[in-house]
Amino acid sequence: MTADMTSRHDTPFHAGELEAQRRAGVEHIARSAGGFIRDRMPEQHREFFSALPFVVVSAGDAQGRPWVTMLEGEDGFIASPDPRTLSIAATLAEHDPLAEAIGAGTEIGMLGIELATRRRNRANGRMRPAGDAFVVEVRQSFGNCPQYIREREWRRVEPSPAGARVSHRLEASQRARIASADTFFIGTGVSADADAAAGGENPTRGYDASHRGGEPGFVRVLDERTLQIPDYAGNNFFNTLGNLLRDPRVGLLFVDFETGGMLQLTGRARIDWAPRASHDPHAQRLIEVTLERVVDRPAALALRWNRQDEAPLRLEVIDKVAESDRITSFHLGDADGGRLPPFEAGQHLAVELAIPDRPGRVGRSYSLSGSPYAERYRLSVKREDNGLASRFLHDRLEVGDRISARPPAGAFVVPPSRDPLVLVSAGVGITPMLAMLHQLVAENADRPVWFVHGTQHGQTHAFRTEVEELVAASDANASRIHSRTCYSAPRAEDQAGLDYQAQGRITAGDLVALGAGPEARYLLCGPVGFLAELSAGLEAEGIGAERIDFETFGPAG
Repeated sequence: MTADMTSRHDTPFHAGELEAQRRAGVEHIARSAGGFIRDRMPEQHREFFSALPFVVVSAGDAQGRPWVTMLEGEDGFIASPDPRTLSIAATLAEHDPLAEAIGAGTEIGMLGIELATRRRNRANGRMRPAGDAFVVEVRQSFGNCPQYIREREWRRVEPSPAGARVSHRLEASQRARIASADTFFIGTGVSADADAAAGGENPTRGYDASHRGGEPGFVRVLDERTLQIPDYAGNNFFNTLGNLLRDPRVGLLFVDFETGGMLQLTGRARIDWAPRASHDPHAQRLIEVTLERVVDRPAALALRWNRQDEAPLRLEVIDKVAESDRITSFHLGDADGGRLPPFEAGQHLAVELAIPDRPGRVGRSYSLSGSPYAERYRLSVKREDNGLASRFLHDRLEVGDRISARPPAGAFVVPPSRDPLVLVSAGVGITPMLAMLHQLVAENADRPVWFVHGTQHGQTHAFRTEVEELVAASDANASRIHSRTCYSAPRAEDQAGLDYQAQGRITAGDLVALGAGPEARYLLCGPVGFLAELSAGLEAEGIGAERIDFETFGPAG
């Protein structure tokens, strides 16, 4: 995403991204995602970047070729003096392809990612040197869902860089590293030349840095100069593919997590929008990259990562319950009869599934929807017609079956204060909110709480009875918990005032009208468009961005 966010733009997407969305049939995203993409960092993003041991950066060299690199440092090497600025106390090594490229006003894309927790946030803007540091003037900031991220724990070692090997094709050892990788980073951008060729009243340019992950072998090495990359379902912004439609040049970074090596590549990409013979049947598109330059830098980083290969939890399906026409809950206990690790309401569970005819294990993350005080976990999953994991869970997983998982994780939790709390969800976004409602009722929380949920109609309305019982229990304890349901397309048999309280989609005006007051905290969960509209609307109503937290999700797959 590289568009300047000025008053003359009614969308943060440039022409290439809009075209990519149109080709994928998700052009409605452009009409609703503006509020999700900010021209400044919310407080949670500032804190997130400031706690990282490294960031991924993409930019163009003197010839306009994109490259991707990592900047690393000691604790606190990134600071955010204000919502539009990041200061990075790091420099680029002389062998880095971008070492001579970063000057005053250099356009960059930046990705912050916690591999251990799978959190990631992105920022785009301009970078300039400042002594032994860089200053980034942030123009865009937005979060990403945690899909396809392989969890890893990091540690520091004494730096021992070993120079660089530069070539125009991949050696056998480099091809083997790529073929076994489960993670890489991709950088794309719109250069000044591409801007001029595109024309328009407000030409835009800049870079994006993004993470791509999959099972080892998901990147296919066709020959010493050609790679084939699957493009899976994502947030539907199409930042990378949109940039490539305007400028086919691309940068790739493969990190050797065990040795700290960086394999940096640049080349040109071609997008296959309807692949017929893909090595990955779940790829929605293919990106074929023809390499032009290879820079291999052994031990370039002072960081090392340990991959968490084995999921430590062995879980057994205790019960399977249909909650609506598309959502099914799976109640899980410890397969060995032990106690499950505790979790905070709002956190998710990363599961690993052994799916027939699929090599390796398929990883997905789902919010825990049950009470954090229960002895079981509950996952409530929406069935996606094209979803590999969700179809397996709905169609194949039965009581008595076992799956593997990692301990619960995630930072989207109930704020530890007594401020009024407004929990807002749409569709399957209800799952973390329901866990929070369980927690608040169990704790008899001394704070006003509103539980607001939107769905299509009674047939898609999951957990209706459960929410009603929780609210009734809170009333018995003299708590102050209220619920409100909106149906966007009620059926003839759905009764207003009984099944739902309002018709239409949830709006920011609806939320403000609840009367939670200026100190209220708003927690949102749902599709990107839903979050974008409500976040922008709440801020327009005078609610500070620091009082709005959200969790996004795309098709779980």
